[in-house]
Amino acid sequence: MSTPPPPRILSIAGSDSSGGAGIQADIKTITMLGGYAMTAITAITAQNTLGVQGVTGIAPEMVLAQIASCVDDIGVDAVKIGMLADEAVIRQVAGAMVLLRRPLVLDPVMIATSGAVLVGPEAVAALRARLFPLATVITPNLPELEHLAGRALPNHDAMVEAAQELAAASGAAVLAKGGHAGGETITDVLVAPGEAPQSFIHARIETRHTHGTGCTLSSAIATLLGRGEPLAVAVAVARDFVRKAIEAAPGYGAGSGPLGHQALRAL
Repeated sequence: MSTPPPPRILSIAGSDSSGGAGIQADIKTITMLGGYAMTAITAITAQNTLGVQGVTGIAPEMVLAQIASCVDDIGVDAVKIGMLADEAVIRQVAGAMVLLRRPLVLDPVMIATSGAVLVGPEAVAALRARLFPLATVITPNLPELEHLAGRALPNHDAMVEAAQELAAASGAAVLAKGGHAGGETITDVLVAPGEAPQSFIHARIETRHTHGTGCTLSSAIATLLGRGEPLAVAVAVARDFVRKAIEAAPGYGAGSGPLGHQALRAL
């Protein structure tokens, strides 16, 4: 019996020069999970574990050209979308996704680790109107979900309620990530429109090496969806991948260090 070809996963996101997050984390994750990684870079950053020192956006037409090059020749089985900094890029990406119609994991990168808002209100509105309805699943962390909900979410019930509102408004499933909440355990909640919430719980790992966890999780989900896994299975396996990558972190950098993707070939 011949081995099936690897799922073709397109990551549309920003580049992290230090390799911990963004496109670089996506490529590592997709590869370790047996996928074939392709990229459309939306921004180039100068960054490391201590923060972002500079950002240069890529012209919207060039972002679209990268997507078209991958789609027209290699083909795409699933898409992960990360950093989209302005409305013009969002319009181009959304237009391409309407035509592509593949499983789409949207990681709404809006809030920096410092708490600073990374995208303006026009871009947020464009995300809501153009890309959220096209997504298979949206994966906000707690600060991003609070930003989208327009209110503080002080407890688990409030997080679930906001995720249900976003799912109902967008028509997409929402994976609300609880890592920014306090406590000894982390609870993520998957909410699909009209369905009961599903909780995923694991013990918190006390570490400063968590740079790129959101990028890694979303690209892992995309890879598993591209492989044909149901969404809940993809989320469960992807969360396990992230947890093991945190445990295998190499300890690099003076700040929030990168994960240990290289240690997870066995998965």
